[in-house]
Order: sequence, then structure tokens, then C-alpha cells
Amino acid sequence: MKSTTLVIMAAGMGSRFGGGIKQLEAMGPNGEIIMDYSIYDAIEAGFNKVVFVTRKDLLATFKEVIGDRIAKVIPVEYAFQELSDVPEGFSVPEGRTKPWGTGQAVLACKGIVNEPFLVINADDYYGKEAFKLIHDFLVSDHAEKAEKQYDFCMAGFILGNTLSDNGAVTRGICVVDENEHLIGVNETGGIVKTATGAACDDKDGNQTACDPASHVSMNMWAGYPDFIQVLDERFAEFLKDEAGDPLKKEYLLPNIVGDLLKEGNVDVKVLETHDKWIGITYKEDTELAQAGFRKMTEDGVYPEKLWN
Repeated sequence: MKSTTLVIMAAGMGSRFGGGIKQLEAMGPNGEIIMDYSIYDAIEAGFNKVVFVTRKDLLATFKEVIGDRIAKVIPVEYAFQELSDVPEGFSVPEGRTKPWGTGQAVLACKGIVNEPFLVINADDYYGKEAFKLIHDFLVSDHAEKAEKQYDFCMAGFILGNTLSDNGAVTRGICVVDENEHLIGVNETGGIVKTATGAACDDKDGNQTACDPASHVSMNMWAGYPDFIQVLDERFAEFLKDEAGDPLKKEYLLPNIVGDLLKEGNVDVKVLETHDKWIGITYKEDTELAQAGFRKMTEDGVYPEKLWN
């Protein structure tokens, strides 16, 4: 069986509402957090290694909260995303406190991930279907037949399955061709549920209807080790670019993939998934998420105890 790795971006975990990783809300009946369910689904789909991208100062707590129990069921490695980890000749701008975004998180896996891999956010629930579709894509032989220099895939969630009942969200709405390949991602803000589906902000900031059946990216990207080399080569260019606020700008996966698409160097297959995404955008989302996991446990989607 081909080796495949699940990369979990967890360096910013717990920061959304303050309090850090120890305050992450339990979702399951035995204190499971969202990450437990993602790892369970990934193992079921066929992934056979997990790499947690975290920070050195979080490592001991991270192992206590989740890492040590996962290491009992699947090989685990750690990669570290640090603000100070910039290429030679660059320095961290004075006053910057946050690491450099999702592109840097995956770049932190250089030398650790040498097989096909899937990247996910630590605090999002993606459902079983996406893991299975992506694993099957990664282990198929299509990469040898790829016409472009790089070959990726992404989970295409249905917009209506990713909205919050408690306020507006931002989503990357995908433009897809007739062969289900990605043409581009339009970052769209102010998306809310409406009686007829969904509405979002247009370029002038006015609310306009948007199609709830659109595909959206939820940062679930997959590819091969050569992409980590691309991230490495382009990180210095990103830092050198004077556009954007140096204290806030981020090296983001959708932007990097977007650049490769414009250059004609990548094929990105969009794999449609019908599962309902669960995430905690607002504090009020927590109870709904817990109810969702409770129902999935009652319905037998997950066992009462994930890890025996």
C-alpha cells in the first residue's frame, strides 16, 4: 500500500477565542475534540501517518491534549511553524507576532513529508467522504500521466453546507471547468444564510445573492512532495514583495495555488464532497457543533469511543 500522510495545521490552534489549546471545547462523549474525528476519518480512508504542524512552545501541551493518544494508533511526527523561520537574508519585521500563514505551515514539513499528503485545518470537521476521495486520488496512477508540472486536488464543499447560523463567513468560492478542474478561487466575504439560499458581499460591499450549490475551498488541499519545494522557492519572493502590511501579510495556500494556475503549471482536480462542514467561526457555533457530533455518534457514524 502506498504511504500517504495527513498534515494538520495546528500552530494557531485555540487562538480564536483566546485561552489556547487547553481550552478547546470537547465535541464527543469522551472529550474528543474536532481533530480526533478528522484523524479517525483519515485512518479509515487509508492514510498511514499524521504530521502535526505546531509551535515548539505548544508541544508539551499539544501532546497532552491530543498528540500522545493519537501516537498509540498511527505513526505521528511533529513539524514546527515559527515566526522566526525565514530564509537566509530576511528578518522578522519589528512588531510582527503571527507566523506567516498556511503556506509556511506546509513548508515546515520539508524533510518530514516525503510522500503524497493531504493538508487540513486543525479545528475544522470535514466529514468522511472528502478523506476517502482524496486518498483514492493520491494513490492512483494519474500523477504519472499529468500534463502539467504539478498535480493537486482539493475537496470542493457545497457552499450551503459550510455556512454558520450565527453570522457571516468568508469562503473561497471556486471557479471550475467542465472537467472539474479548478480555474480560480474568489475569496468572498459577508456570506450569510437566507430564506432562498445564500447572499454575499459584492466588490462594492453590497449584499447580493450567491449560489448555495457553488463549490468552496475549506483549506483541504492535497498533492505531492514536489509542492513543498515550490513553497520553499517562493517564500523568499513573498517576503521580498513590498505589497501588503509586513506585520499582517500571509503566505497562503490558495494564493500560491492561484499563482501556479495563472502560470499554467498546475492541474487541480476539484473533488465534490456532500458532507456538512463543521467549524467554530463564532462562539455560539459550539453548541450546534456538539449537537452534530452527538447525533453522528447516536446514528452510528462514529463509535461511542473513538480510540479504545
